[in-house]
Amino acid sequence: MADRNSPIGVFDSGVGGLTVAREIMRQMPEERIVYFGDTARVPYGNKSGNTVIRFTRQIIRFLLTQDVKAIVIACNTATAYALEAVEGELDIPIIGVIHAGARTATQATKNGKIGIIGTEGTIRSGVYTKVMMEMRPDIEVTGKPCPLLVPLVEEGLLHDSVTDEIASRYLSELKGKYIDTLVLGCTHYPLLRSTVGRLMGPEVTLVNPAYETALELKSVLTEADLLCSGPAEGQEQYLFYVSDLAEKFTSFAMSILPGAVKETRQINIEEF
Repeated sequence: MADRNSPIGVFDSGVGGLTVAREIMRQMPEERIVYFGDTARVPYGNKSGNTVIRFTRQIIRFLLTQDVKAIVIACNTATAYALEAVEGELDIPIIGVIHAGARTATQATKNGKIGIIGTEGTIRSGVYTKVMMEMRPDIEVTGKPCPLLVPLVEEGLLHDSVTDEIASRYLSELKGKYIDTLVLGCTHYPLLRSTVGRLMGPEVTLVNPAYETALELKSVLTEADLLCSGPAEGQEQYLFYVSDLAEKFTSFAMSILPGAVKETRQINIEEF
């Protein structure tokens, strides 16, 4: 039986999942978090489904050594490929980032035209379209893979002319589809929200699945009676682990989560 004062495990291919961790911290400030970023193997979007499932199982095995009470797959590609494969293997709650964002998008659209930007893997899987069509069969969904955006975010080029140019090229196709709602279908993309919002214009509603996922997690923990009863004395509230480049990760993470990241520990994820 999971302990309510145990931490929540959150993982991503790199730094993008920090946007999910940030929303969890805002929604549930009492909770402890163990974050893992697979910085040695980022990006996931150009990998096969079987490879992403293998990576996901390794990371879950690591997180279980940290006695986590629930796991959030803070990566759209891993959610698309691996959530269904692994959720039956665990006796603690595990959620991804797709359903919450899809639900919000179907509720937000007024003209029924929704766009999704994501990695090649996420868009190729078709999972967003499938989930949204089940919720609202009358909508029209257009997916656009944006493979270069994750490396640009990982390099910290959030406000750069190169990022502007690449994003503009990707988004021009969606602008021609007259969408009124755009799902940021990769957890790295909220870090480019101002750029995407400016390029798409004020008439397009941007959906950030990170925020919706934090709300879903809170609901799941409440239902399972696993909400933290208060901060434990002498315990670090937030722990960060990566598979490579710990110092670089720490520097970037500090800009996303000021004050929350004291150090990042590097582990060999292939051992799990």
